[in-house]
Amino acid sequence: MASLRLAMPLALVASLASVGGALLSFALPTRVLQGALGAAIIAIAVLMRRAKGSLHPHVSAGDALATWLALHGRFVEASQSQKEVHWRTHRTVPGIAVSALIDFLGELFGLGAGCANVPALNLLLDAPFKVSVATSGLLISIANSSGAWVYVHKGAGVPLIAVPSIVGVMTGACLGAHLLDRLPAYAVRQAAVALLVAAGLRALLAGLGIWQ
Repeated sequence: MASLRLAMPLALVASLASVGGALLSFALPTRVLQGALGAAIIAIAVLMRRAKGSLHPHVSAGDALATWLALHGRFVEASQSQKEVHWRTHRTVPGIAVSALIDFLGELFGLGAGCANVPALNLLLDAPFKVSVATSGLLISIANSSGAWVYVHKGAGVPLIAVPSIVGVMTGACLGAHLLDRLPAYAVRQAAVALLVAAGLRALLAGLGIWQ
């Protein structure tokens, strides 16, 4: 379900933005911007929850850039009797710009805001919801790895925390990918909205000085 063709153009720009966000994170006070980012993520979650027809959007024709990059594909929806779903995207340039902004802010605050790539892929580029979730995981792994090296170089990485966390992340990712293939898209969207609200609240509370 993850599309390498869809992920790579976004990942290229997002990786550069992540490095920029990580470098800037050592120079800026973050509390006000944390609160603003948290409020924005919660607003995105509400928008995604209320969006109609976002589980399997229909795009009759992609824009010129999407057509040139061949941003289209198909996947088998196991939760719907092995139904084959064909998809294509559009609004490629705004999608790339928003993805870069998301990963810049996510790396700036270390908030894992990359989960907001799901609504960017789904609501802006009109990729099917499951494709958006799967591709977002691929995109986050590429972009966050780029920004992480800045923190490692600055001595801000703590291996004692990172190593066991990676084991947990990999275990959860394997389980999540297994469930994504089998759960209906509506259930996956409900879980994604809950995750976005939780991430947004965490950022908002951190900005207000309540969550340390």
